[in-house]
Amino acid sequence: MGINSESDVAANLQIGPTSMGMVRIYIEGDGVDLPLDFDPDEAEEIADEIRAAAARARTMSGKKDR
Repeated sequence: MGINSESDVAANLQIGPTSMGMVRIYIEGDGVDLPLDFDPDEAEEIADEIRAAAARARTMSGKKDR
């Protein structure tokens, strides 16, 4: 499965700070329990990548950027 493959898999996503000063992305689904911890700088880099991907996706779908 690649980034451009559709899937019927459902999962819950939670994002928040941990008591250790990290940012946790927590993914939970059928048979999946995946906590991913990042330092704040890494988390900001991920956020920038998500924003850039959203902007590209809007361009591809013909929707305007916010």
